[in-house]
Amino acid sequence: MWIWIILAIVVVLLVIFVIATYNKLVRANVAVDEAFAQIEVQLKRRSDLIPNLVNTVKGYAAHESGTFEKVTEARAVGEHANGVAEVAAADGMLTQALRGLLAVAEAYPDLKASANFLSLQEELSATENKIAFARQYYNDAVRTINTLIVSIPTNLFAGMAKVTKREFYEVPNEADRNAPTVTF
Repeated sequence: MWIWIILAIVVVLLVIFVIATYNKLVRANVAVDEAFAQIEVQLKRRSDLIPNLVNTVKGYAAHESGTFEKVTEARAVGEHANGVAEVAAADGMLTQALRGLLAVAEAYPDLKASANFLSLQEELSATENKIAFARQYYNDAVRTINTLIVSIPTNLFAGMAKVTKREFYEVPNEADRNAPTVTF
């Protein structure tokens, strides 16, 4: 009689363990998806700011059309990017284009003093900080899920939970890893 009770308790504990492990993997997988969505939200916010910034700079530096075209092209590429690698590449391309735009702005003292430009620059700076935080949050979530997938005992349940290793958000271009130096 006691053996059946002990066996039942062991089976119940084992079932609880399997369910808890499965749910842990599923939660980690959802966290990665959420983190990537946050990167995309912040990149969209930056993308929405760019036309206003470009138009403000255009008013002062109309002959700098090549710079404006690069920013517009990079923005379009970013809006159609899918997956971590494409989004990271588009993000790097847009960062480079924005560096060029802000460098053009340096040559125009009236532009640098414009309240509209200063406001847009401040918004862009705040958005860049949010993007950096979202990237870090995503990479933390990826590290967590990738660690769970290779660690015992959760690795035994990864297939059942349909959880696979995820790729980190990395900036593909070495030059894009350095923060731009902009002086006004």
